[in-house]
Amino acid sequence: MAFQLLLNMLLSITWMFLNNDWTAAGFIIGFALGLLILIAFRRFFHQPLYVKKLWAIVKLLLIFTKELFVSSFAVAKHVVSPKLNMRPGIFTFRTVLQSDWEVTILACLICLTPGTLTLEISRDSRTLFIHAMDIEDADELAEQIKLSFERAILEVRHA
Repeated sequence: MAFQLLLNMLLSITWMFLNNDWTAAGFIIGFALGLLILIAFRRFFHQPLYVKKLWAIVKLLLIFTKELFVSSFAVAKHVVSPKLNMRPGIFTFRTVLQSDWEVTILACLICLTPGTLTLEISRDSRTLFIHAMDIEDADELAEQIKLSFERAILEVRHA
């Protein structure tokens, strides 16, 4: 991935040099043409094109941003309501993620989302103990994490 991105940058700088156009527009045009060249020669690379992984990372960030806003409003609603109607609790979440960096990213995303906190990760790195500010159904909350964060992290791994 890094080699392809570096090659694309080199092609865009070469385009700028050949056209004597050192503007942002010249760079963008050169970058787009370099990407087209990489797509044309993608069979010579041993890895998939870096754009797939980049898109998977952007999707993960968009999912996190959406969850951040939704949970922020939910927490704010609890804070400003005159009656505390919360059901805090701790539940376990069994993950299918395998590598340490994937589990760490998942734990960090859970901690950064308001209203949830990763308390501990088991020794085998397969079970996360999560505290949530308001739990109606622990299985539903675990399924939500599985369908959002865990699925997006798996897409980044497989891209």
